[in-house]
Amino acid sequence: MRHATVLRTGLSALLLLGAWAAAGPSSASAAPTDSAQAPASAALLTAMQRDLGLSEGQARARLADEKTATALEPKAKRAAGSAYGGSWFDAGTGKLTVAVTDAAKADAVRAAGAETRLVEHSAAQLDAAKARIDKLTAPAGVSSWHVDPATSSVVVNVVASEQRDNDVRSFVAKAREAGPVTVETTSEAPQTFAAGTVGGDPYYTGNVRCSIGFSVHGGFVTAGHCGGAGQSVRGWDGSAIGNFQGSSFPGDDYAWVNVANGWWTVPVVIGWGTVSDQLVRGSNEAPIGASICRSGSTTHWHCGNVLAKNETVNYSQGAVHQMTKTSVCAEGGDSGGSFISGDQAQGVTSGGWGNCSGGGETWYQPVNEILNRYGLTLHTA
Repeated sequence: MRHATVLRTGLSALLLLGAWAAAGPSSASAAPTDSAQAPASAALLTAMQRDLGLSEGQARARLADEKTATALEPKAKRAAGSAYGGSWFDAGTGKLTVAVTDAAKADAVRAAGAETRLVEHSAAQLDAAKARIDKLTAPAGVSSWHVDPATSSVVVNVVASEQRDNDVRSFVAKAREAGPVTVETTSEAPQTFAAGTVGGDPYYTGNVRCSIGFSVHGGFVTAGHCGGAGQSVRGWDGSAIGNFQGSSFPGDDYAWVNVANGWWTVPVVIGWGTVSDQLVRGSNEAPIGASICRSGSTTHWHCGNVLAKNETVNYSQGAVHQMTKTSVCAEGGDSGGSFISGDQAQGVTSGGWGNCSGGGETWYQPVNEILNRYGLTLHTA
């Protein structure tokens, strides 16, 4: 009972907090992070040590390097111009690597502070190829596909046990006609992480339990597959929170819920009584290769790496586009929960495969897309 009380108290800190909202809305733009401020809480460092096998010093150094790489990425992209082939964070070197199709642009990119790699295809060409693949109908044996700047191709992920299936082979053949394709295998097909109703969790809609993503002014964002527009939402204690004001799934996997009935919002990702709560200070997008952590109502706090961006995920309900893939585990009920890098909001949990006992992969819907779609403002500290 004491454990349940700790979890519920944490949820109250996340949602039942009128004093913060009453102080007045914050600026529409994300609050900048003080460069002198520590990049993470002790709890985040502990989670990174546990899930990424790092020492405390290595975790601190990596977060500092990732913060630099995140700020550098848009500058390096501008320096590469039309020769830009994508970019990723290299944990081994602690630097951002930028792919370029023109060797003459490499010097300008290096001058901006990034490493370079010469590749055959530009990011625009790869995005166009992926867009053509997105128009195909994928069989269940095709897990997902995304642009991979390191291989300068579109990576098509196939469930290992289904790779000889005729429909899978036909899809791969058509994908190769659309552009440069690399085929990789995965252990299982993806699924969303909603769950049946159980006690002590952050919110319910119908008989589904999901997790809160991030507070916005007037509500919170979460996963679209957790509920449709107009559906009512109840909190962990059974009391009414509000309603889904907008929802999209499949195609996208995002939604937002308004808060009323005495509930309000704070810029916090909860630690579930096992780690300290994390303040949210903005939504700068972390690069491929960066570390990232997730908070959810079932498996609480886990960390991993960003594996890919702009991936199309082929769920049984239909394809979802522009997702980010990670090595972080998740389980049923974690859907909609927060993905955060340092103190920067990244996205809401959509689905994946595996679990937090044996490992797996997850996808999240980037938070900035949700904010832009619904005209929302992230609640920041």
